[in-house]
Amino acid sequence: MSGFFILAILALAFLVVFQIAKASEYVSVLKGEEKTFLQNNKINAFLFIVFLVAGLVGVWYCNELYYGKTLFVQPSASDHGEKIDKMMWITLAVTGVVFFMTQIMLFWFAYKYQYSEKRKAYYYPHNNKWEVLWTVVPAIFLTVLVGFGLYYWFGITKEAPQGSQVVEITGKQFNWLVRYPGKDAVLGRKNYRLTNASDGNALGVDWEDASSHDDIEASEVHLVVNKPVKFVINAQDVIHDVGLPHFRLKMDAVPGIPTTIWFTPKYTTAEMKKITGNKDFVYEISCDQMCGSGHYSMKGIIVVETQEEYNAWLADKKPQYVTVMEGKKTPVAVADSATAKPIAALSK
Repeated sequence: MSGFFILAILALAFLVVFQIAKASEYVSVLKGEEKTFLQNNKINAFLFIVFLVAGLVGVWYCNELYYGKTLFVQPSASDHGEKIDKMMWITLAVTGVVFFMTQIMLFWFAYKYQYSEKRKAYYYPHNNKWEVLWTVVPAIFLTVLVGFGLYYWFGITKEAPQGSQVVEITGKQFNWLVRYPGKDAVLGRKNYRLTNASDGNALGVDWEDASSHDDIEASEVHLVVNKPVKFVINAQDVIHDVGLPHFRLKMDAVPGIPTTIWFTPKYTTAEMKKITGNKDFVYEISCDQMCGSGHYSMKGIIVVETQEEYNAWLADKKPQYVTVMEGKKTPVAVADSATAKPIAALSK
């Protein structure tokens, strides 16, 4: 029914425009074509100036109305993000100057050089100096901006500093799975053929690899403030994208191709609550790639905390290997892969 009403409204609008055009044509015949043309030309020239002023006022009003709802009012929560913010402001400054210059000139020229019987149009087909100028200058600016972008990109995708925290994030329709290495600081080997969520192995971890015996699985990402963290990013089904808006970072999650980024969180969650004045503030992971009907629900939570708080949180977690083996009610010896010595034994 709504589709019918939309079509009816469009048809009515077409008829109105058509009737106005026909009425204008009849008026032109009665008044004289030339007189009507001159009147319309002056009106259109004036409307160009009105549109220019109204447009600039609209741009200012929208900025005043919505700027406070953007992430620009919040500081970047990572060191890399600060560089991204700086590059964003430079880009906005350059493109903003060009935008205002070109738009003002466009509408002003349309008004100033409107048709006049007292003036003959000057034929100006070519100017090598101007063409070189408006080709070379934008090319230089764009090359510099792209260069900075590549520099920052290589910075977040290169190898993380020694001793960085490691967190694995795996996207699947429609949630995020998180894994942490244990005391050995090494993530256990995975094999997609072993993926079996009903058996407690939603990530396809190879339990025969001793490095996996102390790995922790969770639903939230916990990070240590002021400590570099390396994200190892995977996907199980379709392409997802780990979006970190508060850290000004993002990285695709591609099935079969692990990707990595690293950064250093600057503020704990508690500090950001004070900075933003929002007691309900949380760091979020968003999926920045359309991945299916439940795409909207792929929201992950990141908790940035002190080293002591992180250690206390991690101490309460049980390795997934132990949980799986307990469920099978079989003897299990959890080994420290660094020493190959059993560090715990459970049986039922």
